[in-house]
Amino acid sequence: MAAHNTIANRWFLKSFSAVIIVLVLLDGVLYALLRTYFYSSVEQSLKGELNVISSVLTRYYSSAAANGNTEIRRAVESFERKDRMELMMINSDNEVIITSSGFAPSKDYAMPDLEAARQDSTGSGVFTGYQENGEKVMAATTLIDIPDDNYSAIRVVTSLSKVDMQLGVTMVFIISVSCAVLLLMLMLGLYFIRSIVKPLRQISANAQQIARGDFSVRIEPKTDDELGELCDVFNYMAGELQNSESIKNDFISSVSHELRTPLTAIKGWSETVAQSLDDRETAAKGMEIISEETGRLSDMVEELLDFSKIQSGHFKLNKENTDLFAELTDAVIIYSERARKEHKTISYDDPQHIAMIYGDRSRMRQVFINIIDNAVKYSREGGHIDIDTEINNDTVTVSVQDDGCGISPADLPKIKSKFYKANNTVRGSGIGLAVADEIVTAHMGTLTVTSEEGKYTRVEITLPLIKKIVQQAEKEQDEQD
Repeated sequence: MAAHNTIANRWFLKSFSAVIIVLVLLDGVLYALLRTYFYSSVEQSLKGELNVISSVLTRYYSSAAANGNTEIRRAVESFERKDRMELMMINSDNEVIITSSGFAPSKDYAMPDLEAARQDSTGSGVFTGYQENGEKVMAATTLIDIPDDNYSAIRVVTSLSKVDMQLGVTMVFIISVSCAVLLLMLMLGLYFIRSIVKPLRQISANAQQIARGDFSVRIEPKTDDELGELCDVFNYMAGELQNSESIKNDFISSVSHELRTPLTAIKGWSETVAQSLDDRETAAKGMEIISEETGRLSDMVEELLDFSKIQSGHFKLNKENTDLFAELTDAVIIYSERARKEHKTISYDDPQHIAMIYGDRSRMRQVFINIIDNAVKYSREGGHIDIDTEINNDTVTVSVQDDGCGISPADLPKIKSKFYKANNTVRGSGIGLAVADEIVTAHMGTLTVTSEEGKYTRVEITLPLIKKIVQQAEKEQDEQD
């Protein structure tokens, strides 16, 4: 895996970068809000001072008209808050004539707040900016109504350096907190990612071992979350692959043995017949055996072809209205003679009524042949095979039970798996029952196997009758309408 394509890098570029952008925007918004708050507080303070000073000066001028100018000058020069802000008196010519500091500014001294006050209906104006000396200040001006051209407006000016310093300290704290949050998130994120990446790398390494054919690898789950579940699923997959590999090997061994037996018989008897052309009895017996073994080979190949079609999804059924009992009877007739030769008995009462299903008659006969063949194969000499039928309201059930060796509880759940053989001492490929189960399922039926080791095995096939299929189709049509 390329270094730039790791989970950590993708997380950093996407999630972590998004968090950085959000925090930067948040810090920017906080800065704007705090600056507005601080500056608004200063502005309100300046306006409050102007209101107080305006009232005091107006009162001085009214109470001592003769000495009004002197009182006003004394009040300005003795301004209590001169250490925080500067108080200015402005005449009608927009000139500063008195300041609380005692220093008058130059004549070209700009006062945008005065201009704003003269244009504003309330007679007040505020300016925030830099003075000629580069100091950042806030100035507020209010017009006063005194019948004296020497005093037309009052102006207070304060430096914003301390406010900006306080704002800067606050922003440094906020940025420090943001950086701490980012650092904590980075550490937790990397720890979390490592907790994910480590088991994923282990799964990747073990998957490569499985790809090389080692199905014994397992992963020990460290947590109970999705990663732990993934480890459990991986272990289950490895176990199933190991089991499938074992079944495949057993199948190859079994099929090889099954192919070798008839081929050996065919080869041996063909040589015998070729050397005994004058002995008609030996030749006839040899040809009979060759025919039987060829039939076995043909049946085995047909099973393999059917299974291959099922696995590839190319298995097709030619469904039509079919009497299930007719196909069952034909399958029983096929195996009755063989059972008699092997000193086994098939008990079957040919039903006097019909069981109509919608299915493929040849495939259903194949199902019964596979089931009865297994019953005959696994029955002991002198054994008994019972075949029963039962019709319920909308289903038909066919059961085939033998009194053979039975199936162990450990093998019973796997008996319908492909290539699985519970008893390797009996000939067969191990796919007949799997094919039968697939065919029954394709007919919307069920195939169940019950058994008790050493006593019996019972296979039940349940299929829907045509009337049930019609009812189901009508119900689906009504739901669509």
